[in-house]
Amino acid sequence: MTANVMTALRSTALRSHTLPGWNSIRGRVAIVLAVPTCLLLTLVGLGVADRAAAWSAARGTETHVGVLLRVQDLVREVQRERGLTNGLLGGAEEYRDDVTAQRERTDETRRTLRALLQDESGDLPGAAVSALRDADVPLAALTSTRTAVDAGTADRTATLRAYTTAVTALIDAESAGVPDGDRGIARGAQALQALARATEAVALERGSLNGVFAAGRFRSGEYLAFTEVRATRVAALSQFRQLAGSSQESALDDAFATAAARRVTDYEARAERGADGSALEVDPARWWADMTTLVDDLHAVQKDIGDDVRGRAADTGSDATGELYGFLALGALILAVVAALAVFSARSITRPLGALADEADAVAGTRLPAAVRRIQEAAPDNAGPDRPEPSALPGAAREIRRLAAALRNVEHTAVGLAVEQAVLRRTSTQSLAGLGRRNQSLLNRQLGLITTLESQELDPAALAELFELDHLATRMLRNAESLLVLAGEESPARSWEGTVAVTDVVRSAVSEVEQYRRVVAADIEQCGIRGHCVAELSHLLAELVENALVFSPPQQHVEVYGWRDAGEYCIAVVDRGAGMSPPRMAEANEVLSGRDGASDTVLGPRRTGAALTLGHHVVGALASRLGAHVELRPTHGTGVSAFVALPAALVQELPSQAATV
Repeated sequence: MTANVMTALRSTALRSHTLPGWNSIRGRVAIVLAVPTCLLLTLVGLGVADRAAAWSAARGTETHVGVLLRVQDLVREVQRERGLTNGLLGGAEEYRDDVTAQRERTDETRRTLRALLQDESGDLPGAAVSALRDADVPLAALTSTRTAVDAGTADRTATLRAYTTAVTALIDAESAGVPDGDRGIARGAQALQALARATEAVALERGSLNGVFAAGRFRSGEYLAFTEVRATRVAALSQFRQLAGSSQESALDDAFATAAARRVTDYEARAERGADGSALEVDPARWWADMTTLVDDLHAVQKDIGDDVRGRAADTGSDATGELYGFLALGALILAVVAALAVFSARSITRPLGALADEADAVAGTRLPAAVRRIQEAAPDNAGPDRPEPSALPGAAREIRRLAAALRNVEHTAVGLAVEQAVLRRTSTQSLAGLGRRNQSLLNRQLGLITTLESQELDPAALAELFELDHLATRMLRNAESLLVLAGEESPARSWEGTVAVTDVVRSAVSEVEQYRRVVAADIEQCGIRGHCVAELSHLLAELVENALVFSPPQQHVEVYGWRDAGEYCIAVVDRGAGMSPPRMAEANEVLSGRDGASDTVLGPRRTGAALTLGHHVVGALASRLGAHVELRPTHGTGVSAFVALPAALVQELPSQAATV
């Protein structure tokens, strides 16, 4: 029949007109995840990463160029201070007040730049921040140079070199961390660097010739330095023209086309004629004013180029932001599509699986237990339960339909096994119960014969042996009754009218163990036990006492205590043996609670049956019948204590004449 069902399922799958692979869970997962995931990873992942990098680079470039413009402001102030100081050292005393005022402007610009670096260092490249901090070292060294100038001990060449070192360090720091993302931005930044070096050459020429004109002639080596500065300017301007755009190159030409720039050219020609050390008739103030105009014009061109680069970076950042939002929107759309497909596919899978899970729960929780109960309660010759009709799973995938068929096969097999196990267990239980009752009957007859012999025997030695035989038969009778308890059978009633003293119940239990001489009734508070439960309680206590005797040293006593606890009565069996590990004690308490199924331990292998004594299962079954609570706890020091809590329904005040066991 199973083969017919599978053939029908395959035919149905072949006739269905669906997407390729849609009839399998694997195919559905592939359809739902493959295309959207690839689109999401390819388009959104790469696009967002690229646009985010472009946006970050544009923002960093904008911040970097802003800092560079502030650096150029500081360069400009240091250049002015250098030129004025060189003129002062050349002999132009009228520059002294200008030098003092210029120093204050230089220091103020330096403080402004340091505050800006502290605020914007997080958005700047690490190389740029490090280079600018290194450039602050020669600036700080100008303090000693200023002191020497004020004291009149400064050398003009050394002073010029100190200021030039500070300016060069600042310009070199500008080139550190130049952005290389957008080509236009990179070219603009490089053009800005080239113009900065050209402006420095012009400013250095201004400062050096300011001292020369103030002194009236070139000193040794000054003319050579003048020509080197002019060569540096020409090279820097040539590099700038290669990098700059037409508008930037036009702005540079305008700066060199002013009247002041033309006069500067005339002054430079005069300076060239003084290469042999002859006197130079040039007014230092006129040279300074015209050269300062040219330097300021070049700084203005620098600022315009920096603003252009910042604007281009801002535009690039805006474009990158817009594209980033577009990619994110595309990603959100793809995610929405994926979510819709996932929901649709999940429903097509989870609905049949949910129905299958409900059917499995019904099998495990209702149908199979009900079938087992019917089998156990049915007559031995009654047939097994009917096979259930397969339930339909509309829209289910091929794998789910196969799983449903497999579940039905499992159910059929489980029911068949349950039938076999139920028959086997019923047969085993009946056999054990019959064996227990036969042993119980024979032992009762044996005890009767022993009692008769005891009454007729006069020899003390023979009588003692009969007593030992009587005790051994009593223990065997308890074992037979334990077998009936484990088989779930009621043993023949041994009940007493009224109540029995708890001490007599304890004495009866002790009399059923082999080493009864080691048992001590230490402190037992008097109480009455109802007669109908005396036999089972005595049996329960005998099992606990015997277990304590077996697992404690031969020289140690086992103590029994009893006391009232509100309406209940508690009995404790205490031994001083090796004790039990916490996991094993927890396992034993589970059995003693009566919930572990003591009879199953005998009728089938269980995990607890190999680790615990048979008496634990007997005690658990008896405690469940009596409604008592039995629990093992560690004894103070070493050993185990077994506590038995009898409910109030089993105990009452002991009457004046209580029954005796």
